[in-house]
Amino acid sequence: MSQSSPGLKVKKLHPDAKLPRRSSEGASGFDVCACIDGRVTVLIGRQPKLIGTGIAVEVPFGYDIQVRPRSGLSSRGVGVTFGTIDSDYRGEVKVTMYVFGEGSSFEINHGDRIAQLVITKLADVSVEEVSGLTSTERDTGGHGSTGR
Repeated sequence: MSQSSPGLKVKKLHPDAKLPRRSSEGASGFDVCACIDGRVTVLIGRQPKLIGTGIAVEVPFGYDIQVRPRSGLSSRGVGVTFGTIDSDYRGEVKVTMYVFGEGSSFEINHGDRIAQLVITKLADVSVEEVSGLTSTERDTGGHGSTGR
């Protein structure tokens, strides 16, 4: 991290919580781990379930965090819903997880890496109402209009 870049402040809400960390030097995301009271196994099924991480974060103003799935879990049929953590949120980081595909359930244990946090700088734009938009070659074509 360069000296001009703000840092991500992380507070452990549980003594056994793990701090987010990059798994490799080139990783864009910080892995977050499940923090399960009593260290019991939680069974994830087809219905979305919130899994706590035991941490809270202070995202620098002008940034947000995107909660994204880990490819290793996705390849085994475990989904994570994409989420956003805004700079004014101070509660526990939780991850919404579910099972898709062939499997009917998946076990999550305390300390398992369950998602990744990707920090993004927000675009400084405003919303302006207009009566028309500039035409393009694609124009209103969507949902596969540029190819299959």
